[in-house]
Amino acid sequence: MAAKPKYLTGDIPAINEFIDRFDVFLLDCDGVIWSGNHVFDGVVETLELLRSRGKKTIFVTNNSTKSRQEYLQKFTGLGIPSDTEEIFGSAYSSAIYISRILKLAPPKNKVFVIGEAGIENELRSESIPFIGGTDPAFRRDMTPEDSKGLADGSLLDPEVGCVLVGLDFHINYLKLAHAFQYLRRGAVFLATNVDSTFPMNHSFFPGAGSISIPLVYMTGQEPLALGKPSQAMMDAIEGKFQLNRERTCMVGDRLNTDIKFGIEGRLGGTLAVLTGVNKQADWEVDDPIAVPAFYVDRLSDLRAAVS
Repeated sequence: MAAKPKYLTGDIPAINEFIDRFDVFLLDCDGVIWSGNHVFDGVVETLELLRSRGKKTIFVTNNSTKSRQEYLQKFTGLGIPSDTEEIFGSAYSSAIYISRILKLAPPKNKVFVIGEAGIENELRSESIPFIGGTDPAFRRDMTPEDSKGLADGSLLDPEVGCVLVGLDFHINYLKLAHAFQYLRRGAVFLATNVDSTFPMNHSFFPGAGSISIPLVYMTGQEPLALGKPSQAMMDAIEGKFQLNRERTCMVGDRLNTDIKFGIEGRLGGTLAVLTGVNKQADWEVDDPIAVPAFYVDRLSDLRAAVS
């Protein structure tokens, strides 16, 4: 049985000891830093506190709808100081995996994308050819001619060797039918992440995992997920930032992604915040998905530390 997590809110000595234990903080965004376009109170000051004490902050998000550059624009617009090198998203993780690990070779080196522009921009950054995504040709109703062309293969691109699924606000039958036919013909099945829900505007909406589930049901295959808790993502983060895992803490609101990511990655600690998906009761069950080492009501509770 996992040890009972330590509650830090209001305990100034414990907060100071907690911060001193780590050199690097991996921070989830949705549910930790913000909800939609609402920044939680005190977040900017908390980040300033951590940085003033020599801590490195890295934003690790499963949201694939934005590229690193687009995330930087959001951070800037919300008044949160950051730079592109501090941002590591699942769209970027997926592009790195496809280009540097999967290494698709012609004539099957193209990716069929179900997702938004963030995925496309990161694929472009790694010079990966793709189709689908935000192309208006796929944002429409399916026709009888489409059915015929997909069945006989005449509508399929013979260069597609991979299907990558992320959060798609324009998901439809036509996109799923194309992806299904590519997977039937041997394409590699990847997902930016498999989050069931997505926190936004103080509520929850279908996540990227909800987009890939129909394909899982159709094919009987599970995609290789490249966001949290995938250790392929952890290895990529470690390789890029040369961090010491024992001196690194994962901060997040979800047990099955953030906290599990830190535990399976053998990090020195995990901190759960209660402003997002999971609450204290979720790890106080007989068989919890994951149990954090520490928890606070909100990230800004760390400001009680003596700087």
